[in-house]
Amino acid sequence: MSNMLEITLVKSTISVSKKQCAVVRGLGLRKMHQTVTLQDTPEVRGMVGKISHMLKVK
Repeated sequence: MSNMLEITLVKSTISVSKKQCAVVRGLGLRKMHQTVTLQDTPEVRGMVGKISHMLKVK
């Protein structure tokens, strides 16, 4: 399980751009404080980097 990321949405998508909202949806997040577990890949890391101010990552 060391190659997995636990990603939690901690900021609302109401006041963000459509592109950032699309990245949130692409990560599989729909609601505040929802957590998803994803494979640690360069693609996922890039998506997390774009909206890191909205997420908590373990």
